[in-house]
Amino acid sequence: MTNKIKKHLAKDPVLKPLIAQIELKERPAQNSVYEALLRAINFQQLSGKAASTIHGRFLELFDDYYPDPYHLQQLTAEELRAVGLSRQKAAYVKNVADFFIENTLMEKDWEKETDEEILQLLTQIKGVGHWTVEMILMFTLHRPDVLPLDDLVIRNSMIGLYGVEAKGRALKKRLLEIAEPWRPYRTWASRYLWQFKDTII
Repeated sequence: MTNKIKKHLAKDPVLKPLIAQIELKERPAQNSVYEALLRAINFQQLSGKAASTIHGRFLELFDDYYPDPYHLQQLTAEELRAVGLSRQKAAYVKNVADFFIENTLMEKDWEKETDEEILQLLTQIKGVGHWTVEMILMFTLHRPDVLPLDDLVIRNSMIGLYGVEAKGRALKKRLLEIAEPWRPYRTWASRYLWQFKDTII
């Protein structure tokens, strides 16, 4: 993270003390969009330890721990359930493999697509929601200006820090207004909000 980004975000008087106090943790490098989607599905609604165990067993089904989409297509629901995936998640990971093969996405140059285009494309996959694709944009594709307002930590942190009292549609409108000055670095502002929440738990 550059000093330019810090200086820009520190213009916000609420973010400024967070930036001064918090050293952002390094995020482990993510692999391809395809692999990151499979991992996100396997991690949904599970504790980190349990999710890591199940995802590790899932990868053991494949040569070199690479979940080749053609191999994944051939696996049965029973084989996927045997390593700990629910019936629903077994269907979802196969949906990802099918979608990437049918749309020839394995070698896609994602840099040519806008954030919105990627959101529109990948949320067509059953089992892949808006929040999941936002995480891919932020941590796999390293897009700098993503604001995941569906994330409860981000939403609640902003409500608390900025004293927001609005509800419903007015709430989203107000949060977007608060975050507008953060452009074009809303991803980085979000990371500060996540880590701030970690520091006060």
